[in-house]
Amino acid sequence: MSLIPAKVMRDGLLEKRSSGLLQLWKKKRCVLTEEGLRLHNCRGGGGGGGDARSSAWSSRAKELRFERMATVDCVEHKRGLVYFTVVMATGKEIDFRCPQEGTAWNAEIALALVRYKNLQAVQTGRNRHLSTAHLGSTGEDEEL
Repeated sequence: MSLIPAKVMRDGLLEKRSSGLLQLWKKKRCVLTEEGLRLHNCRGGGGGGGDARSSAWSSRAKELRFERMATVDCVEHKRGLVYFTVVMATGKEIDFRCPQEGTAWNAEIALALVRYKNLQAVQTGRNRHLSTAHLGSTGEDEEL
């Protein structure tokens, strides 16, 4: 059987601050799924249409998976832009910015992260309950 691809919740443009010395803002096509955030680089001079699907985007993507993400924070509104930081479990911080109008990316990423963590917690609890129920069914505790 083949793996089912993760459901796409949002697809669009974000700017990511580079980790280099100059810390330049670079446009990325971002795809938010139930599993995390995929970042695609722009190939060549894709220019300014603003539509993530109209420019030349690389098929290779960097993936920020929710299982490795700790939180989304440091929200600041400045000159029509929302600045926010994705903090990874390792402590690494990745800075982003996006236009302020509409539903902000930071809110959607944060909600998707909370949804993912909640599903993981429910699954962990369910697995723990099942293993406890299985271990406890030795018959020793049961009344006759």
